[in-house]
Amino acid sequence: MDLNLLFDSIDEDIVESLNDVNSVGKSITINSYNVPDVEDFDIAIIGVTDVRGTKYKGDLEKAPFFIRSKLYDLKKGIGSYHIIDLGNLRKGINYEDTSARLSEVSHYLISKNILPLIIGGTHDLMLSQYQAYESFEKLISCLNVDAIINLNDSTVTALNERFLYDIFTKNPNYLFNYIHLADQGYLNDQNTLDTLDTLFFDHIRLGAVKDNLHEMEPFIREADMLSFDIGAIQKQYCPGNPISQVFGLSGEEACQLTWYSGLNAKMSSVGIYEYYPQYDDESFKTASVIATMLWYFIEGFYNRKNEKGFGSSDYLKYEVSLDKEPQSIIFYKSKMPEK
Repeated sequence: MDLNLLFDSIDEDIVESLNDVNSVGKSITINSYNVPDVEDFDIAIIGVTDVRGTKYKGDLEKAPFFIRSKLYDLKKGIGSYHIIDLGNLRKGINYEDTSARLSEVSHYLISKNILPLIIGGTHDLMLSQYQAYESFEKLISCLNVDAIINLNDSTVTALNERFLYDIFTKNPNYLFNYIHLADQGYLNDQNTLDTLDTLFFDHIRLGAVKDNLHEMEPFIREADMLSFDIGAIQKQYCPGNPISQVFGLSGEEACQLTWYSGLNAKMSSVGIYEYYPQYDDESFKTASVIATMLWYFIEGFYNRKNEKGFGSSDYLKYEVSLDKEPQSIIFYKSKMPEK
């Protein structure tokens, strides 16, 4: 795949302003003129500027620019980074073309064991992120952090308000489990919650997430992909979303969730969506929060334990006898210490 045909290079103003050798921007490879061979990278940043999935108008297409401006200025974390910023994905003639391109690029990167890190765009692009796995023909689990469960099945609503219906009803379907964190009860009708329960999908309301943040790690550990709508974060931290609420996750809690996601060795794609710069404050606070979330994800990623599998000596094996079939259940506990 020739990625140069699909991506626009990074804005020169951002690249030329990088002076600190210890910054993130100086520690990653940036597509300034030409995309190099991606084989040796662990993470690939993808900017999305297509705004056709939302009813809100404005400068949503500038979201990747402001996020990069904040991310590049942060100090580099642990170890050596093998990260490339591919630039912004070129928009298709229509929205379906853009969606197909994002799926195609994400699938290509995942097949190379490179994690696509998607910034910008509307939350319906979670469908494109999910479709990247279809060609692998393997069941996956999706983690979605959002105040609203976008399960509207009406074709007259905006794409970013009904994409979960499309994911749940796709055929063939490779969705093993869907995990929804931080939904706010007063923003979701009971029929939607009942549907998730009927499908035996996990959904954990905002209060439970905030009260038991550390207990979210097992749910996150199960997921193959993360989709994060910044509307789940309190307006005081992230005003750059038209429907963000006074209540929600704090900036610190959002970073903790992305840290856990980075630690998850199973996690193979991440998307952070729904940043509208026109609603942000003068200091672009929302872009700063998103950049910090990305920083924590990267830190978690490079702190992955890379466990070798249950056959190695890194695990303790426990076998519990049962009175019926199956006659026993085997549990494994890692000997590797927690961070």
